[in-house]
Amino acid sequence: MPMESPFRSLIAGELHFDERHVGNVLALLDGGATIPFISRYRKEQTGAMDEVGVAAVSDAYARFKEMDKRKQTILSTIEAQGQLTDALRERIVQTWDATALEDIYLPYKPKRRTRAQVARERGLEPLADFLLLQTPADPQQQAARYVSREKGVDDAEAALQGASDIIAERVSEDEATRNSVRQDFRHAAVITSKVVKGKEEEAQKFRDYFDFSEPLHRCASHRLLAMRRGEAEGFLRVGISGNEERCVERLQARWARRQTPSSDYVRRAVADAYKRLLKPAIETEFANASKASADAEAIRIFAKNLEQLLMASPLGQQRVLAIDPGFRTGCKTVCLDAEGNLLHHEAIFPHTGRAEAAAERLRTLVSQYRVEAISIGNGTASRETEAFVRALQLPADVQIYVVSEDGASIYSASKVARDEFPDHDVTVRGAVSIGRRLMDPLAELVKIDPSSIGVGQYQKDVNQTELKHALDHTVEACVNKVGVNVNTASQHLLTYISGLGPMLAQNIVSYRAENGAFRNRRQLMKVPRMGAKAFEQCAGFLRISGGDQPLDNSAVHPESYYIVEQMARDQHCSVSDLLRDAALRRQIDPRRYVGGEVGLPTLQDILAELDKPGRDPRQPLRAFAFSPDVHELEDLREGMVLPGKVSNVTNFGAFVDVGVHTKGLVHVSQLADRFVKDPAEVVSLHQEVMVRVVGIDIPRQRLALSMKGVPQA
Repeated sequence: MPMESPFRSLIAGELHFDERHVGNVLALLDGGATIPFISRYRKEQTGAMDEVGVAAVSDAYARFKEMDKRKQTILSTIEAQGQLTDALRERIVQTWDATALEDIYLPYKPKRRTRAQVARERGLEPLADFLLLQTPADPQQQAARYVSREKGVDDAEAALQGASDIIAERVSEDEATRNSVRQDFRHAAVITSKVVKGKEEEAQKFRDYFDFSEPLHRCASHRLLAMRRGEAEGFLRVGISGNEERCVERLQARWARRQTPSSDYVRRAVADAYKRLLKPAIETEFANASKASADAEAIRIFAKNLEQLLMASPLGQQRVLAIDPGFRTGCKTVCLDAEGNLLHHEAIFPHTGRAEAAAERLRTLVSQYRVEAISIGNGTASRETEAFVRALQLPADVQIYVVSEDGASIYSASKVARDEFPDHDVTVRGAVSIGRRLMDPLAELVKIDPSSIGVGQYQKDVNQTELKHALDHTVEACVNKVGVNVNTASQHLLTYISGLGPMLAQNIVSYRAENGAFRNRRQLMKVPRMGAKAFEQCAGFLRISGGDQPLDNSAVHPESYYIVEQMARDQHCSVSDLLRDAALRRQIDPRRYVGGEVGLPTLQDILAELDKPGRDPRQPLRAFAFSPDVHELEDLREGMVLPGKVSNVTNFGAFVDVGVHTKGLVHVSQLADRFVKDPAEVVSLHQEVMVRVVGIDIPRQRLALSMKGVPQA
């Protein structure tokens, strides 16, 4: 049976997908196809599975393959011990639950020298078997037969203790017993947190968890991650425990089924097994599982926020003046052309007694470089700089925007920035990034490590491998959803295109520099190391505007050009005519072109693309302004209703920027006039909202906001 066959059925069952479609996805993945390519251009084979579904299949496939490797290791280990029976082999082969698999393996797993192992070496296993039979015979008399000073068994009590150690280990390694304890933990486990004695003052930011207790299954991910951070920093002691008394009684009833002298030893061994072996193991298991679950939730929120950030509305190709605000050090100012190239940079000082000179320079720069928009970073001195610029009475068609600086300092010191601007310092690079973020947030933000962009919760505390995987997938999905202009895209942006990667991205940029702009997609085949497979994967996501082939500026894949050309012939027109004339397109019946591997999903995608070739799927940018009367926390009063922008979404609420240096929290209970389980149901990153001030804490720099009863535009 092919190895992928059990994976196919397992994945289909787990994800509730059609098994045939899952099998096709696995075959495409094994053939080198990427997730964006499969979801966009192979809908007939996948049942129109979207990118989220294809990614879920891919992740499950990787997980099952890893589990299969683990099985091979387990089988080899047990076989080397000479204990691998046909029944045991079959059971291991048929088990696809990771916890159950490890339970099966536990009795055979090599381990350090335990108390039970020492007792076995002293020949006490038959005594343990005798005790478990729980006959009326006297255990002391039976134990006396095993006394041996040579073996280290000094008396009957020592023999009974060794036998009890063997029983305790057997109890702890018994699958049914472990599952019974797990069941208790699932229903009754409680997570507790206590402050480390003497660290109360240092640990103030964790004071909500100084004496905290909550059922584990109710503990929200942000609370669990907060406690784990406090534990990691040495301020909290965190524990997870079940109902010990009830659990021990249940296990004793299971193992000590009679009322004999031996049964008393078994009961004591079971209690020891629970306290010394089972409880710590299951506690660790649930601690790891709850942390993994909290990580997954935090990563999901981070990825969703990142997607919204990357898909934020772009200004487009306009000439921009960008300002990185500052007080004492001045405002670093740069002028960029419509492609984002740096034309000029200087520092102005509007906040240090040189406002008139700064105003004159800005007016001159706006005129000299024919500036169409101004981008102001939202860091220190942002509101003051915005007010200064708005007061200049610049031409009415010059729009003014405030953009997020998150991660700009990381970019400005990065290798990517040094390669782009080797002759300029970090201040210039940072200002350029602020300008380019306005023009195209996606193209600029992909240059920054996603985990450095502050749009998540506890991103430094979650599993970093899982976080990177999720965020890299999110970036890749966004880049391919938008597509890139192959003649203007940076190497870094091209890296995320389906089928490319760093080497091919660099080769494209180098070829472009040596030979000029690409005139058509087929010319990409001349790029060094661009094979047929890479071309298949990337071509549909690379755009060429004003080239030889009008379809090259669309998401129609070159493999489907013949279909569009046939449509044009049937309408007695050219492809260009078809793109220009909506009336001609309305006459097309896609069912006429179904055949072979081309079905209605692909044909409907083609027709939708002909309606909007080259159109950016992102929403157009709108200008936004904070309340002109609010600049500092001290300017706020409870009850004020203000415009704001959502700057972060967590599972406990949303942070909103209202134009002061402190982001206000709209708790999940304050997001709407109805119950809200997931804040993402109500708000999204960069969404413009109206909020009411409900709490101001100036000493702690905290601001509480509400959207309840506040009309939204």
